[in-house]
Amino acid sequence: MNGGETFSSWYNQPTAQFYHVSTDNAFPYNVYGGQQESGSVGIASRGNDGRITFREWHPVGVEEYGYVAPDPLDPNIIYGGKVTKFDKRTGQTQNIAPEAVRGGKYRFIRTAPILFSPLDPKTLFYAGNVLFKTQNGGNSWEVISPDLTRETYPEIPASVGVYTTPDMKTMPRRGVIYTIAPSPLDVNLIWVGTDDGLIHVTRDGGKNWSNVTPPAITAWSKVSIMEASHFDPNTAYAAVNRIRCDDLRPHIYRTRDGGKTWQEIVAGLPNDPINAVKEDPLKKGLLFAGSERMVAVSFDDGDHWQSLRLNMPATSIRDLVIKDDDIVVGTHGRSFWILDDITPLRQLTPAVAAQNAMLYKPQLTYRVRWNMNTDTPIPQEEPSGDNPPDGAVINYFLKNESEATLEIFDAAGKLVRKFSTQDKPYTIPNNNVPEYWIRPQQILSGAPGSHRFVWDLHYTPLDEPASFSIAATYRNSAPRPTGPWVMPGTYTVKLTVGDQSFTQPLLIKMDPRVKSTPAQLQQQHDLSLDCYAGQKKVAELQTAVASLRKQVALTLPLVKKGAIPASLQQLEQTLTVQNTELSRLSRAFAGVFNVLQDTDMPATSQALAAGQEAKTGLEQVALKWNALYRDVIPGINAQLKKMKLQGIE
Repeated sequence: MNGGETFSSWYNQPTAQFYHVSTDNAFPYNVYGGQQESGSVGIASRGNDGRITFREWHPVGVEEYGYVAPDPLDPNIIYGGKVTKFDKRTGQTQNIAPEAVRGGKYRFIRTAPILFSPLDPKTLFYAGNVLFKTQNGGNSWEVISPDLTRETYPEIPASVGVYTTPDMKTMPRRGVIYTIAPSPLDVNLIWVGTDDGLIHVTRDGGKNWSNVTPPAITAWSKVSIMEASHFDPNTAYAAVNRIRCDDLRPHIYRTRDGGKTWQEIVAGLPNDPINAVKEDPLKKGLLFAGSERMVAVSFDDGDHWQSLRLNMPATSIRDLVIKDDDIVVGTHGRSFWILDDITPLRQLTPAVAAQNAMLYKPQLTYRVRWNMNTDTPIPQEEPSGDNPPDGAVINYFLKNESEATLEIFDAAGKLVRKFSTQDKPYTIPNNNVPEYWIRPQQILSGAPGSHRFVWDLHYTPLDEPASFSIAATYRNSAPRPTGPWVMPGTYTVKLTVGDQSFTQPLLIKMDPRVKSTPAQLQQQHDLSLDCYAGQKKVAELQTAVASLRKQVALTLPLVKKGAIPASLQQLEQTLTVQNTELSRLSRAFAGVFNVLQDTDMPATSQALAAGQEAKTGLEQVALKWNALYRDVIPGINAQLKKMKLQGIE
């Protein structure tokens, strides 16, 4: 059984999907680069209403097809293009190209690579036909290589056709460095590939270079992307596109001996030119490739490949980046796509794939407010992209159809939330809200295959019809949470399938932008939990009051005279007063709860006072309720018993 067959059971299921995070006017969260109609590359931030729209888009001074490189030491500075320096604070763009005025000494391409050293955040590389380096933000540049392109092009491919001329074999150098791959293990180790089919490597920071090109790579090939291994300094990967040679086959090369020998690693890939290859920085042997039609994955260091296209359209993948636990894909169709949470791919092994059920360890989760829009919704027709899922992403696998439960426990072992395959959808009230605003409901699935479930980091909602905020999001509006946020901390996820149980730890951290102290968050949480418990207690008492009032109404017509009618009428008046008070308390608890839960800022004194007032009011109503059953109802029931009538309870 080869690698492709071994692992196919996980990702071939439809639950793991790329999500489209950009249109012509909208770009992904915290991702640099891409295309826009105006012809500039930009940066986008997370949309505050659950989507990313034109309002979150900001150009960064780079043409639409250029590389961008944010400064690791200053997020306000972004480099890119050929080559510019952009300051977000002022909005100004400065040309810092190695040649202030082009003199013909160097050759450049419009997609010239520019990137920082992964080991030295002060070192920025930029490439033409030579490799440049700056350590002062482009104020000056150092050339650290000779011309690394081909001197002549004696082989003219048949694809040139009628345009072939004898001069082509002796024409001047035309190539440029098309890709730079600094090693994440050795600051002096740098790989480069050219657009005319050469691979060079330096092990001394650019003082000496070696041509290590595989013999199969000819003059008209393009080394589109190289990747230096995160685990072995002698290992590197190269994606080679030979479309100019009328060769539509995939070409990916791997070396494990510093470039002395290379192996072509394309087993399982269709005839589809490869533009990019990247190694997962955390899982050795996990590779991703981008072709003219799809994304592919290998679990065995490239020996076998299989499609990871999922729901992506067939489009040209020009580059991909592994950012934390996500894959960000840049296409030639003016879009970004993101496959969020690849931690299951990192945990997938032949042993795991053979199990009847599997609960994957969830990724680190941040408690982030997904929708903070306080205005009316953005029209659904406006182009937009999606934010990441709003909660903890929990992945699990079932080999067979099964009944299952998913439980969340806090650090003390207390149950916080429980989901089941037997759950029913929540009720959507008939309040004239168009259904296209509502997020499709998610029920824990017991179907065979791999599943992704999102817990919204809240306690179990109250048993009441769903309500929705005015700030709706097209096809993604979730009900207003009626259970409090959980506190940041360590939780346990438990999946039970039949008589088998699986557990995994889940770490939740606070949105790093929030400056409230843990003590302030705890105070907010505890009072919110009191309001949550208060609403449940009020609802319980309201149900009891309604039941008692119904019994009184049925009993009154059965007694015509004496003390009983007066006692029952007095009881009815008391219950009416209590019902009014309970309705007021319900509104008070809900109001304080919403004030507390609508922000991560410290609770105000007035919110704390209102919460305490509601708690005191509930205590008083509970005392009166207990007094009724202690002092009033027994006497009424004794008289009803004498009349051989059923008592009230």
